[in-house]
Amino acid sequence: MDLSLVTSTFDTLRLPPPSKLTLLDAQEFSSAHFPPTPPDVDTLILGIDSHELATQVRTVLQANYPNEHGIFLVDDGKKKEERLEALGSGDYSFSTCLYIPSLGKGTSFEAFAEIVAHLRAPDGCPWDKEQTHQTLRKHLLEESYEALSAIDANDAAGMREEFGDLLLQIVLNAQIASETKNFSMREIVHGIYDKIVRRHPHVFGDVKLDGVDGVLQNWEKLKEKERGGKKDDKGLLDGVPSILPALNQAQEYQDRAARVGFDWPEIEGVLDKIREEIEEIKQAQNIEEVTSELGDLFFVLVNLARWRKVDAESALREANFKFKKRFGYVEKSAKNQGRNLSDMTLEEMDAFWIEAKKLGL
Repeated sequence: MDLSLVTSTFDTLRLPPPSKLTLLDAQEFSSAHFPPTPPDVDTLILGIDSHELATQVRTVLQANYPNEHGIFLVDDGKKKEERLEALGSGDYSFSTCLYIPSLGKGTSFEAFAEIVAHLRAPDGCPWDKEQTHQTLRKHLLEESYEALSAIDANDAAGMREEFGDLLLQIVLNAQIASETKNFSMREIVHGIYDKIVRRHPHVFGDVKLDGVDGVLQNWEKLKEKERGGKKDDKGLLDGVPSILPALNQAQEYQDRAARVGFDWPEIEGVLDKIREEIEEIKQAQNIEEVTSELGDLFFVLVNLARWRKVDAESALREANFKFKKRFGYVEKSAKNQGRNLSDMTLEEMDAFWIEAKKLGL
């Protein structure tokens, strides 16, 4: 790498070389899918010698930098300031460099890990310093459900905030583990990195698979092979968390079983099973039998959802939300008439319910 080119670039920019700088080659950078540089550090990309290469570099940068971010092109003692979205226009040569100012303090994962570690340091926060994996468990669960609520509402701003809260829980637990020498954030990242590469040989290797079904079937084969190399006797379904909501758990059980071929060959088998379970509910003689048969019906309904490519948990949550809105309309309508729901007939309440449906609630 030509350090004289770096020096001349900052001379042209009339800037002192920053205390921290990431130097990258344009050809290598353009092959990435995400910028391999922390955004809170200034970056200099060397050797942008063509319009095509500049466009590829822009695409990679846009994965983490906003389109309106200001950048500088430097070539032959001249500089040009423009927005990131404009990169790719104009003339380029082998000596063209791209200077990308940092996005500012607190924009990198490393910066976030630093403030979490500071919270646990001697001069940190008394509450954070007292936390353990066990005391944080309820917060991890709560933040997970809040993130799911934002997803269900398709609330982009809410998702951004809740994913941040969820990330805090992960990094805080990692920091606690590093202090007790159990494991580190590096090991967490390295472990999932290796697992993703290992379980995607069709992306990072030369394995050829046929569509999503082929990917999922191969995924289970790889996981089965991994389980076989361990000393425990865990089976295919043992990896499904017992704490999952029942619908999620049922669908995951069925998904995993189906990937190894334990499934009806056609959806008609599922529909026939639903009819069978309904008849068994009708014939149930006591509460224990009714409970058992209802459980079987719920389970096969989840299977129907799976066959139809529907997430059963999300479908029921949506139905719950719809019921809540419509029933709220019934309550409000009754209140507007100065009446209590308990004094109304089912037919009167149902009339308001029909109105709610017509209003799209």
